[in-house]
Amino acid sequence: MNCSALLSLMLMLVQLWPCSPSAQNRSAQYTDRSFAAVRRVKRGWVWEPLFATEEQTSMVPVYVGQLKSDLDKEDGSLQYILTGEGAGSIFTIDENDGKIYVTQRLDREKKPFYTLRAQAINRSTQLPVEPESEFIIKVRDVNDHEPQFLDGPYVATVPEMSPEGTSVTQVTATDGDDPSYGNSARLLYSLIQGQPYFSVEPKTGVIRMASQMDRETKDQYLVIIQAKDMVGQAGAFSATATVTINLSDINDNPPKFQQRLYYMNVSEEAPVGTTVGKVFAEDSDVGENAAMNYFIEEDSSDVFDIITNNETQEGIILLKKRVDYESKRRYSIRAKVVNRYIDDRFLNEGPFEDETIVKINVEDANEPPVFTLENYVMEIAEGAMSGSVVGVVTARDPDDDDCPVRYSIVHGMHLRKLFSINEHNGTIITTKPLDREIASWHNITVTATEMRNPEKISEANVYIQVLDVNDHAPEFPKYYETFVCENAVSGQLIQSISAVDQDDSAEGHHFYFSLAQEATNNSHFTVKDNQDNTAGIFTAKSGFRRQEQFSFYLPILILDNGTPPLTSTNTLTITVCDCDTEVNTFYCRYGAFMYSMGLSTEALVAVLACILILLVFFLAIVAIRQQRKKSPFSEKTEEFRENIVRYDDEGGGEEDTEAFDISALRTRTVVRTHKPRKQVTAEIHSLYRQSLQVGPDSAIFRQFISEKLEEANTDPSAPPYDSLQTYAFEGTGSLAGSLSSLGSNTSDADQSYDYLTEWGPHFKHLAGMYASHRCVGD
Repeated sequence: MNCSALLSLMLMLVQLWPCSPSAQNRSAQYTDRSFAAVRRVKRGWVWEPLFATEEQTSMVPVYVGQLKSDLDKEDGSLQYILTGEGAGSIFTIDENDGKIYVTQRLDREKKPFYTLRAQAINRSTQLPVEPESEFIIKVRDVNDHEPQFLDGPYVATVPEMSPEGTSVTQVTATDGDDPSYGNSARLLYSLIQGQPYFSVEPKTGVIRMASQMDRETKDQYLVIIQAKDMVGQAGAFSATATVTINLSDINDNPPKFQQRLYYMNVSEEAPVGTTVGKVFAEDSDVGENAAMNYFIEEDSSDVFDIITNNETQEGIILLKKRVDYESKRRYSIRAKVVNRYIDDRFLNEGPFEDETIVKINVEDANEPPVFTLENYVMEIAEGAMSGSVVGVVTARDPDDDDCPVRYSIVHGMHLRKLFSINEHNGTIITTKPLDREIASWHNITVTATEMRNPEKISEANVYIQVLDVNDHAPEFPKYYETFVCENAVSGQLIQSISAVDQDDSAEGHHFYFSLAQEATNNSHFTVKDNQDNTAGIFTAKSGFRRQEQFSFYLPILILDNGTPPLTSTNTLTITVCDCDTEVNTFYCRYGAFMYSMGLSTEALVAVLACILILLVFFLAIVAIRQQRKKSPFSEKTEEFRENIVRYDDEGGGEEDTEAFDISALRTRTVVRTHKPRKQVTAEIHSLYRQSLQVGPDSAIFRQFISEKLEEANTDPSAPPYDSLQTYAFEGTGSLAGSLSSLGSNTSDADQSYDYLTEWGPHFKHLAGMYASHRCVGD
């Protein structure tokens, strides 16, 4: 049940309510009573559901319906009043009979209903006979809106060869009319353009495939859909939408070679990896469905190879192995192409591959000589005489003319000093004896050059192994430091020894140890061969005395198993140590050192004590001398430190006010009053004479400095005397006396400063100042 039906039922119940007997009796009882009394009065309205049709245009008001009270006796005693939405403007009411009229054009899509209130009053008393009641006027819809496709234009994609009935997309139109009243908003979809490939469901607008289509034939279709309201009846409005349907690709086409036979050429000089040619197979599909791989059949893939260019989808044939025109002049290979991605749905339509024949001709070229082997391995015994034959290398010209070749050795002058080659027959000989212990292998490079065409050169590697000859006798691997205690007993092991041999033994080294013949009968030690390339040194008697013999020299004979066997005599030095049975290596070394120096422990301690005493004495002398070098005025350092200022830069005269900082010399803690500057020349001479008789602690000296410092600090126009450090006191005990020029009997005018011009450009300004001063004085 929709909203309009429910509203109509409610209005009918309201109209029937006053007609019941009980309601009429109650209405009659209350009619004669005064309306001045405040009472709750039951509603007695009589009306039917009210509707106004939209889009009505009329010069006179259009009747909508009538409101009537069951108390109305139609004698004009009641007055009807209308209030609410549109009352007085859109809707009017006849106040005598309650008829309602619409005076303007209504639009349901803007406002579907109006809520109003009605009231009936007594004209005489102006009192209500019916309470104010609310009612609704619904705007009845008419078909005044066309359908609209709000989401158009539409674009859809569907795979090619999709079966019939496959959903492509859905189009939806909207209608502004009332869907709950009539057929104004009921739409019907139809296909105007797109048959016989597509169809559309009339009620839902779903577009479906009507037949299978091949993208390679046509990949895009334009479909026009129409939507009609009023269920397609006469007088209905309609709208159309355009749908662009693209067919997406699937792998339903195999690759095909453009040619059944390809011809290519390759030079016999071409290196491995050279591009011989390209083959191309077409595939009607696109994207990854057209991706393919190229192969060469196994029976012809040892010389050539093929790779796939993923951008161009071409097959590139490469040289896998060098070709020789004299050996084989023509090759025939079978190239195969296969789709990389295969759709199983189309396997029954045939294999997705293709084959072609590629014939390759080898072109003749003037080739360099070719060695019979790429690498030669030769052997020669070490120590062989100069001129001994090592081996022979052979190269020939592969071309038909068989040009003679010339051999040479390259790569390194040091190899030329060891080997040489016969340039005509390739025989390699030694130029000096070889030593395997210096180098067991030699690697040389031999070149073969055509005599008629020197540009044609080829190379071969020759590896020469120097065979070992037993020419080195075995020896100790290191220096053995052997000690024996004075209290050692007979048969005690004091040292284990081994041996090394620079020669190379195919069966492995085996050494034999024994005492030399000259020490066999008169020795305090014995040698025991352990048969594992080691031996032990044992004492042959008990007790040793360092005072009698400090060390023993034991000659040991070592024999190898080479051919011929070689022997060597190695001397083992055994030192007697002051110990019981266990040897302390450090203590024994110390004792051996002291014994060799001829010193005892007590003597060594005495020497160290003397050295320590001398060192202490030397440090004491240095400390005393440093103490004497201290300044005699150390106690007055604080007094002079604030009065002496040093400048490392050269000033520019009185005009130079930036070469020093006068504020550094000013005393900030004392505020002095300004005093007029005095004539200081005579006073300086007077104080100078007095200062010759006094020391730095004199009150006259301190007073003079304080007064001059105060004048300089308080007079901003005074020349910078602070930068001219003048000291009348030269120090007590000075043989030179005073160096100050203030005490001189001669004045500045009597002196000549011409020598300042000879001091160079640095003193040019100073010379100019004194020269101008002299001119003014004259």
